[in-house]
Amino acid sequence: HHGSSSGGGAAGPALGLQLDKRFGQHLLKNPGILDKIVSASDIKSSDTVLEIGPGTGNLTVRLLPLAKKVVALDIDPRMVAEVKKRCTSVGFTNLEAREGDALRSDFGKFDVCVANMPYQISSPFIFKILAHRPLWRCAVLMFQKEFAERLLAEPNEDNYGRLAINCRLFCKVTRVCKVAAGSFNPPPQVDSMVVKLVPRDPPLQVDFREWDGLMRICFGRKRKTLHALFKRPNVLNMLETNYKTWCSLNNTAPELTPFKDIVMGVVKELGLEQRRSISIDIDTYFQLLLAFNKRGVHFVNVAQTAQDGPAKDSTWAGLDEYMFYDDEEKDDGMDD
Repeated sequence: HHGSSSGGGAAGPALGLQLDKRFGQHLLKNPGILDKIVSASDIKSSDTVLEIGPGTGNLTVRLLPLAKKVVALDIDPRMVAEVKKRCTSVGFTNLEAREGDALRSDFGKFDVCVANMPYQISSPFIFKILAHRPLWRCAVLMFQKEFAERLLAEPNEDNYGRLAINCRLFCKVTRVCKVAAGSFNPPPQVDSMVVKLVPRDPPLQVDFREWDGLMRICFGRKRKTLHALFKRPNVLNMLETNYKTWCSLNNTAPELTPFKDIVMGVVKELGLEQRRSISIDIDTYFQLLLAFNKRGVHFVNVAQTAQDGPAKDSTWAGLDEYMFYDDEEKDDGMDD
C-alpha cells in the first residue's frame, strides 16, 4: 500500500535512506500538492499541528513557519531523526518529533491534523481521530483515491454507503485534490486523494448502536426499496423480539396492530417505502430512526444494552471502528 511518510522526494535516496516496505513508505515530493495541503489546513499562528508520517520533512518545513508548534509522529525512527535534523538545520525550534504508531499513540491536544499514512490503516485512523477529544478544527488527510471517493459519496452515487454516511455523522468531508502516483517517491501502485474533515460541533446526538443497526439493514442491499428491506422475515423477527423486550422493560402492552404493520407504518409515514437506501440522505435516516424509536421499534436488543450498563462516556456508547470500514455491498444472504 502506501506512505507512512509525507516527506521528501529527492531527500529519500540521496540521503541513502532505504525506504521500508513494512511501513508502506511513499514520500510526497510534489511541491504543488504539498502547498495545497498546507493551504487547505488553514493554519493559525496559535495552532498545534499534528503531522502523521512526516517522512523526511517536505511538508513539515512548510508547516513550521505557520504554526505555533508541529508535533510530528512517525513509526520509523530513521524518519524521526531525519526530520529533526533537517528542521533544526534550517533553524526551526517549534518541532516536536517522536517515534510512534499512529493507531496506538496518544495524540494529545491539537488544532489541525495532516497525515500521509499507509492506506491499510485508513479506517481505524478515521475512527480514532473522529472519537478524539478535545475536538480539533480540521484534518487534511491523504487516502487511496477509491477510499476517498467512498468518504465523499453523496446520495444516489454508486459509492454512497455506510462509510460516507457514518463519517457524515461526525464531520463535513470535502475534496482537496487528486494526487497522481508520480507525486510520491517511490510511486505507489494506486492513485491518491487528499480530503479535508471538519467536525460537526456539536456532534449529532444519536445512539450509535441503534444507528448502526439501521444502517446495516438499509445498506446490506443499498439498491432495494425500504419496503423490500423491512418486509423480510428475518428483519421483522429481529425487530419484533427487540420490541417485545422493550415493551416488557417499560411495562407497556404491545400494540394490537400486527408488528409488520407498525414497521411499514413508520416507513410509509415518512414517505420512504418506495425509496432505495442509496437515495436517502443522513438527515432523513435520522428522522427515520427517531420515528422507529418513538414507536418502541429498536435495532438493538435493549435488554443487552441495559446489562452493559452506562458507558464511561455515554456519548461514545456503541461507537465502533467497524462503522468506518470500506464495506462494498456484501452478499449477506439476506435476500427476499
